[in-house]
Amino acid sequence: MNATQEVLDAAAKIVADFGAHDTAAYFAGFAPSATFMFYTHTERLNSRAEYETLWAQWEANDGFKVHGCKSSNQKVQLLGAASPNGPSGAVFSHLVESSIEFGGEVSTIHERETIVFEKHSEGWVAVHEHLSPETAE
Repeated sequence: MNATQEVLDAAAKIVADFGAHDTAAYFAGFAPSATFMFYTHTERLNSRAEYETLWAQWEANDGFKVHGCKSSNQKVQLLGAASPNGPSGAVFSHLVESSIEFGGEVSTIHERETIVFEKHSEGWVAVHEHLSPETAE
């Protein structure tokens, strides 16, 4: 399998696990040192643990639940592809449509997302995620 397909597969797993609200599997797709930038949150999250804490707060305080997630318009840019060992990193970008519940109300949100992956011995691991609204206002 080529590196581009491996990254697409890693991203698809993250999207599927998010869409299934499978928190253990979802967070396992990110390195412990991963960082996160969300337009709905005022500060950068500097680790997977910080994001897990925020997620748990959303669940406890707001009834947060993911009901589904779809990815489209995907692009993979490989980093370090010219090195003898092949690419060491990749930037995955796509459009994402999620069905999210907060406070008992389910809504569909449309976003643009970038996930940066790093190649590890066990495969491609996400090291950064950035979300923005799909359309500029």
